[in-house]
Amino acid sequence: MSNEANTCRKYVEPKLRDAGWEQEPHDYTEQYYFTDGKIRPKNKRQPRGKRKFADYLLLYNGEFPLAVVEAKRKYETPDEGLEQAIAYAQILNVKFAYSTNGEGIVEYDFITGKQSDVMDSFPSPDQLWQRLTGEGKEQIREDIAEKLLTSFYPTADKPLRYYQRNAINAALAAIFKGQNRLLLTLATGTGKTTVAFQIAWKLSSLEWNAFGESRSPRILFLADRNVLVDDPMNKDFSAFNQQKIHKIQGEVKKGRDLYFAIYQAIGDREDSFGLYREYSPDYFDLIIIDECHRGSARDESNWRQILEHFEPAYQLGLTATPLRDDNVDTYRYFGNPLYTYSLKQGIDDGFLAPYRVYRVLTRSDREGWRPSAGQIDRYGRTIPNEVYLTPDFERKLVREARTKAIAQHITDFLKSSDRYAKTIVFCVDEPHVKAMIKELRNLNSDITRTNPNYITRITSDAGDVGKGHLYNFKDVLNETHVIAVTARLLTTGVDVPTCKNVVLARVIRSMTDFKQIIGRGTRVREERGKLSFNILDYTNSTVLFEDRDFDGEPALINESEMDDQGEILSEHEEELESAELEDEAEDLEDDDDKSGFWGLPDDDDAPPRKYYADGGSEEIVEERIYDLNPDNQLRLSRLIDYTREQVRILYRSTLEIQQRWADPEQRSEIIELLADRGIDFDELKQVTNLSEADPFDLLCHIAFDAPVLTCKQRAERLRRRKTDFFEQYGEDARAILEILLDKYAEKGVEEFNVPTTFKANREFDKYGNVAEIAQKFGGVQQLREAVKHLQNLLYSA
Repeated sequence: MSNEANTCRKYVEPKLRDAGWEQEPHDYTEQYYFTDGKIRPKNKRQPRGKRKFADYLLLYNGEFPLAVVEAKRKYETPDEGLEQAIAYAQILNVKFAYSTNGEGIVEYDFITGKQSDVMDSFPSPDQLWQRLTGEGKEQIREDIAEKLLTSFYPTADKPLRYYQRNAINAALAAIFKGQNRLLLTLATGTGKTTVAFQIAWKLSSLEWNAFGESRSPRILFLADRNVLVDDPMNKDFSAFNQQKIHKIQGEVKKGRDLYFAIYQAIGDREDSFGLYREYSPDYFDLIIIDECHRGSARDESNWRQILEHFEPAYQLGLTATPLRDDNVDTYRYFGNPLYTYSLKQGIDDGFLAPYRVYRVLTRSDREGWRPSAGQIDRYGRTIPNEVYLTPDFERKLVREARTKAIAQHITDFLKSSDRYAKTIVFCVDEPHVKAMIKELRNLNSDITRTNPNYITRITSDAGDVGKGHLYNFKDVLNETHVIAVTARLLTTGVDVPTCKNVVLARVIRSMTDFKQIIGRGTRVREERGKLSFNILDYTNSTVLFEDRDFDGEPALINESEMDDQGEILSEHEEELESAELEDEAEDLEDDDDKSGFWGLPDDDDAPPRKYYADGGSEEIVEERIYDLNPDNQLRLSRLIDYTREQVRILYRSTLEIQQRWADPEQRSEIIELLADRGIDFDELKQVTNLSEADPFDLLCHIAFDAPVLTCKQRAERLRRRKTDFFEQYGEDARAILEILLDKYAEKGVEEFNVPTTFKANREFDKYGNVAEIAQKFGGVQQLREAVKHLQNLLYSA
């Protein structure tokens, strides 16, 4: 048991019990882990970094977090862990942080901003609750606080994550204060639906409604695609009484509590008024708008009138995209987000999957393509003599050879990695989808001849067949539907937890669209082997990762835009102009999806207005691989150069590494530190062709040009130079150390993990079990010292 754990058991917990934290209904959680540990795709032995945990989380009423406690060793000062406690309290959104060495206790109070003197005891649950409730800026109004104590819907198999709880409480507090336009910004894959469900559950449990009547609230869940309402309705929200749920499609029903709808089903049409008009403006108490950046909040949206009709209702927008030029209308309508959880945070916490980017260029994408003089296309038309670049392909000009080259590269990539890894290929439009499917099928006929669904078309034009493919493709247990080829249908809102490859065969200009598309791969499904994903980019669209706004600090709207005379000022003219241009580009893309470049001609017998340049050749001429650095920024994957740079940042010389490496604990710290930076020794050995090298020598060689020794050479040198080390031990102990050194020479430094090595190798059996082996050295402590001394000599010899 460690000294800190000893402090917790002997000293901290009695003080918590004395203060009433173990009396019903209050509680505390020991070792409260609130992250999963950042995923390290290259590290096969330890694929995750360390999880963050608070030594204690103090819970009022059993589930409302109030404080964190960090415990340090008894001989340290009481405030030793305070900075860590403060940092964790900020993440967990609690107002009190404590540090203790088991005797003295130090408090930091976020409400007052003050740090206490050393105290003998913890405050009681009621004392902290009374300090939390009040009218101050950092406090919660007492009537609101009492409502926040309402229990969550219990999900033992999937407990709420800290950021979900923060988002739920932030939204509920705002609702209880009377704020009727609300926004939550949560990265794709972080559980927006779970958050929405728990908000609805708590409001229903309280029988809250917008008008203070004695009834359950009427809640409308609104989105722009059936899959975005069907999934929540059939999964999270199925916890509600099914008799109280209704999906509005074709008929109006009243007397329910939960309604689900897509804009298209309830909005006005050219020939008729929309179904939403059948409900009075004050019918719904709360409207939850999923993917709200794409729908009715936009000023020019045809669906804006739906939200305006239900103006009295509280309206909660859910989005994955922070404020940018192309979604400023959304933020103006709903206001600044009550809570934000970004993609970067999700990756750092280990809740979202990191990615590797492959930027791949064909010759015509890198150099452009020009037709030969007078070249005729498939339909007998002269192709205009100009240079065609990536944005022109599949819009102005179609080259079958280019599609074949991309399909071949996709196929080769899957063959070299995993042919049954779920893959989404984003194409320009419907004809491009069909052409890509044809090429992929022909290249994978060894699979498609027995499984025609291996490659499927999932587009809106594919109708019910495409919808059926979509549900099979999403199913984590389905191994027949592997490659989905689409245009825009899968860009957002479709949960494919096992998607391992996102392929960009069309240009993406909109940052909002880009983040949504990347979000198709960010979900983690550890039990199915999904911990990371790949992005294959054939259009250089991933340069958007380099935009400082991709996942930086969230921008906020100026919520006060009025001059001294009360006139509204527009501080966003440039932003709006930019947004309008981007919207025009998106509208053009929408048109292209349906009909090709500039639309199909009126005459059905006329050729399409794209040019089709058949024949010719095409080849992949460039492929660059990028990985995430510790700050989640893309870096070109030159592992040796990157390792040299990182090691030199951390350590000044070979001697410094040597002094640390010789000590097993400090060696583990070095390995962990490098793993967090994406450096894996197995991969280093592979790229340097030094498979036999001791990891220490490999590091020093790369970083400081030191000579390389193999594990076998180090072992031989130790035996030759330090014979007196072995001679100090008895015959059996000396033999055990010799075997241990042999194991190191054969397999590497991991063999010094003594108990595991003793149990795993039959050569040690004749000396007894671990306890009996220890006795050959005079006891467990003497054995540890002998093995540690052996390692020190090994790296100093």
